[in-house]
Amino acid sequence: MQTNFFRQIAKLNLTGDLHLTFTPTTDNNFVVSLLLKNEQCGDEAKKLIPPLNLRGTAEELDNGFFENITTPLQNASGLMVDMESFLKQLEEAKRKSAMEKEKVDNEKKEKEAKGKKYKDALQKAETLEKEQKYKEAWCALPKMSEYPDYAETIRKKQDEYEKHFAPSLFTEPTNENLTETQL
Repeated sequence: MQTNFFRQIAKLNLTGDLHLTFTPTTDNNFVVSLLLKNEQCGDEAKKLIPPLNLRGTAEELDNGFFENITTPLQNASGLMVDMESFLKQLEEAKRKSAMEKEKVDNEKKEKEAKGKKYKDALQKAETLEKEQKYKEAWCALPKMSEYPDYAETIRKKQDEYEKHFAPSLFTEPTNENLTETQL
């Protein structure tokens, strides 16, 4: 009689190592214990999957062995594969989350640095204004193209400084627009 035991085991298409223990009992029965181990699965919960135990006579085991082991072993195999897949996806999510956090942090730092640069330039312009160096103050102002959010403030300052060093030809001169030589 030819047996096809190993071909049927191969048809189960299990992922991992199948450990089979065959133990005779005192009442002419046998206990067959099957434990599937998947070392590729990093989840420690895999250790909670119990072995599959079958008890019966040799004839009973011959007749119903594969019918009784197929579904439970395939379920255990699939569960461990899914657990490992879940762990890998979780690690990927953590990695991407860390990258996203780093990106947000970098953007925040860049925005803070840009804000500081704007405030420093504005402060320098105001200092020059106090010294009545309006042309230098105008040049020290931050560029509108670099700071579009502050364009209106920058434009007002430019107009204010221009009144002192480049009076308009189309407005009536006032004493504040004229220099000492023009008076």
